[in-house]
Amino acid sequence: MIYWTDFFPSVVLISIIPGVSQLLGLGNAIRFGTSWALVGILARLAAFALLIGVVVLGLGAVLARSPNVLTIIKWSGIAYLVWIGVAALRSRPENASVVEDEADRTNRWRVPRREFMVAITNPKALLLFAALLPQFTSSGRGAELRIALLGLAYMGVEAVVGSLYVGAGRILRRRLRSYKGSIARRVDQLSGICILLLAGALAVSGV
Repeated sequence: MIYWTDFFPSVVLISIIPGVSQLLGLGNAIRFGTSWALVGILARLAAFALLIGVVVLGLGAVLARSPNVLTIIKWSGIAYLVWIGVAALRSRPENASVVEDEADRTNRWRVPRREFMVAITNPKALLLFAALLPQFTSSGRGAELRIALLGLAYMGVEAVVGSLYVGAGRILRRRLRSYKGSIARRVDQLSGICILLLAGALAVSGV
């Protein structure tokens, strides 16, 4: 049995709270446009699918009880967040234009790569799935399948909410279209600061 009426309000609230993935989606829409920001969301969902698969296979509880493994994942994620945060802060004005419609393909392909790496190296995501999904289904035969269905539903909610953030970024991109590097650089700096703050919060958390 799956408790859908309790599940959906909970995951909508969790997903809509602005975290690093949602901020990345917003920033990607501003810098690279809607299409590439949506590609980034697909990469994020691919990472979540792998993490949910780990939980379904029963490894979530094992990892939750393995401090060394979680510590490695945690600090790898923090290091990556610091790296992209510093990179955003150091971006040059000529590379920060919000009207960069002809941005080179190499830079654009950073969008899904960053989304995937941020999602897959976030230990809170793994623990969230391991602790959250089983709460909305009964135990016993077929529990793995029910957890998998809940995981798919969570990914659906994440896709919708992530698209809303991308839509907000699209609106900002249009409004900033007449501006050059100075405004765009502030967007990069704000994104970098937010990402570094999230990395700091993760570093001092008990996870």
